Amino acid sequence: MIPQSHIRNFSIIAHIDHGKSTLADRFLELTGTVEKRKMREQVLDMMDLERERGITIKLQPARMEYTYKGEQYLLNLIDTPGHVDFAYEVSRSLAAVEGTILLVDASQGAQAQTLANLNLARGQNLIIIPVVNKIDLGHAKVDEAIKEISQLTEVGEEDVIKISAKSGLNVERVLEEVIKKIPAPTGELEKPLRALIFDSSYDTYKGVIAYVRIVDGEIKRGDKVEMFASGVQTEVIEVGVFRPMLVKIETLRAGETGYVATGLKEIGQCRVGDTITVGAERRKKVKVLPLPGYKEPSPLIFASFYPVDANDYDLLKDGLAKLNLSDASLV
Repeated sequence: MIPQSHIRNFSIIAHIDHGKSTLADRFLELTGTVEKRKMREQVLDMMDLERERGITIKLQPARMEYTYKGEQYLLNLIDTPGHVDFAYEVSRSLAAVEGTILLVDASQGAQAQTLANLNLARGQNLIIIPVVNKIDLGHAKVDEAIKEISQLTEVGEEDVIKISAKSGLNVERVLEEVIKKIPAPTGELEKPLRALIFDSSYDTYKGVIAYVRIVDGEIKRGDKVEMFASGVQTEVIEVGVFRPMLVKIETLRAGETGYVATGLKEIGQCRVGDTITVGAERRKKVKVLPLPGYKEPSPLIFASFYPVDANDYDLLKDGLAKLNLSDASLV
């Protein structure tokens, strides 16, 4: 078992099309997380629309293991969208990590979403690792990009890492900087369970699957747990990690990122931003406080939907409820 001191939780943030998903591909290759025969471009972009458009819409976690100076480290990555419309996805990712890679395209320099994401990261007090990508392009303005990102992040120009995510040039140094600069998680294994839900999905058989960052304690199959905000109690069906597909394991411990199959069939009972904690029986003996949740997005567009056939009303209602599970900005 890898000790908590050797765990690193981090994300990649950038403007759209600056190479986040390509960099994530190289990480997965370097760490051997995805076999070469199964590797494809933008492997973490799993939605059909993401692959069709070549953009990241939904955050995607991945668990990697990497050996540095003879010691094994557990690296939990969350790949984030770059488009301004998906800023809420980025904020959810940043709440589950201790540090982030700020990626800038050498041919474009810092863009609007670069600054917006940087401000989000600073608001969470995260360690920021500045990286300039696409340095091998003929029209790349590497020196200008380095100077710009150095001023934005207030680090020396010599500390800005120059890479080509496409060719893999210098990518290994980025992983080493993640290990050296981003702190290990500070949660305590002996404390009662507190897990932050940063995303979720729905499975017909396993019910709501909560994507969680374990802050304190541990969780395993068969545990009785409670959703703090909704007060709903359930028994855990399965726990696992993202490699990057869902892989079942025995236990998730403090500091780790993974998923919890709750068995809950009502989507509203397991909300993004809620805290999963110990069941009612144990909570009578120990005091547990909820983790700080996310800022609820304010609705900007109001619309009414009606089915063509009135008999389809319940189907429409259920469909919108399931959509709400994967996009918490929908009310």
